[in-house]
Amino acid sequence: MDNKTDKNSTPNRRQVIRSAGTAALFTAVHQAFPSGAFAAGAGPEVKGAKLGFIALTDCAPLIVAKELGLFAKHGMPDVVVAKQASWGATRDNLVLGSGSGGIDGAHILSPMPYFMSLGINSKQTAMSILARLNVNGQGISVSKEYLAAKAGLNAASMKGVIEQRKSAGKKITMAMTFPGGTHDLWLRYWLAAGGINPDVDVDLITVPPPQMVANMKADTMDAFCVGEPWNDQLVAQQLGYTAVSTGQMWMNHPEKCFAMRSDWIAQNPRAAVAITAAVLEAQRWADNPANISRLAMMVSGRDYLKCPVSDIADRLQGNFTMGDGRKYPNAPFKMKFFTGYASFPYKSHDLWFLTENQRWGKLPANLNTSAIIAKVNRADIWRKAAGVLGGKGPASDSRGVEKFFDGKTFDPANPKAYLASLKIKKI
Repeated sequence: MDNKTDKNSTPNRRQVIRSAGTAALFTAVHQAFPSGAFAAGAGPEVKGAKLGFIALTDCAPLIVAKELGLFAKHGMPDVVVAKQASWGATRDNLVLGSGSGGIDGAHILSPMPYFMSLGINSKQTAMSILARLNVNGQGISVSKEYLAAKAGLNAASMKGVIEQRKSAGKKITMAMTFPGGTHDLWLRYWLAAGGINPDVDVDLITVPPPQMVANMKADTMDAFCVGEPWNDQLVAQQLGYTAVSTGQMWMNHPEKCFAMRSDWIAQNPRAAVAITAAVLEAQRWADNPANISRLAMMVSGRDYLKCPVSDIADRLQGNFTMGDGRKYPNAPFKMKFFTGYASFPYKSHDLWFLTENQRWGKLPANLNTSAIIAKVNRADIWRKAAGVLGGKGPASDSRGVEKFFDGKTFDPANPKAYLASLKIKKI
């Protein structure tokens, strides 16, 4: 898609979407899905909750649920959706809870509720995953300084540059958003598959998602892994190129999740179903191709992503301009929110995240993964929420065997075999 939206037009469009546009969409959504979660029964125990999000395109379901009045429709009119500064801040505010000035739930990296529940790099705080928010839609981007390296799906193309820098006494610096989080794992998998040890051959640093492009511009790093729209923005500003979109590494891979404090859910079980139903309804709306332009305008505003509409819309529509001459129109690896059970929190996916973190020494090798997944993953609440909307989930809580771009497979029935097949690891 070549006709980029002019930055100067964004505020006017934002005003439109928040006035007449929002009213029209609100009406349309309610006509399509007229029943709230508790239209014929007892309502939620509370009217609101405080939810956090990071400025990334995949926070969209929470923004849509708020902007289109879906939380209100399901009996939760006082839900607050609040921007967080970083994943670390999100974690700390979840530990506090809204009663102590923090938040009750969040758009969050899928492994983080497990770290929190286990008390790893956090005060132990029981968390529950209620839905997956999206699949695909992250990227690994490289500074324009390394265009000649032609980094792509095979990270081995970066080996020469990495070795050259190491021999000169300075490693290449690559950024991710949170140790053990999804972006850390995608970057590590990509490097290791190309024969590059992420703990030895490069320096990995942590940078909040909205600060990635600015840091690349300031030349404080050479590459990063983050969610959209920041990969597209890097290309738009001609600061670098996207080596790979993560859906190319693992098609329809799980990404962010919607999680809440377990004590909040225990106190407000009907409200948990209601709030999840609103999120699912928002995901279904966001995945409708007819809504993408409006969705991009909705989330672009100052209160949300604070980003040009075009930086968001292009890749949401599946149009990938990588910045090095490669283009992928109608890419099958674009971000999805609902299609193909994208929003269902498969327990097999949680097991992969735990296994990968064991691979890199961020979780104990002897962790009882089945026990912690049983506590954290609340696919049962997702199914209740889907039932409210007249739907149902997949037949199994496992999506089965997964295949990666390098030929590796992950069988959730035998994670040890997967670990044994990987050459570069810490265990």
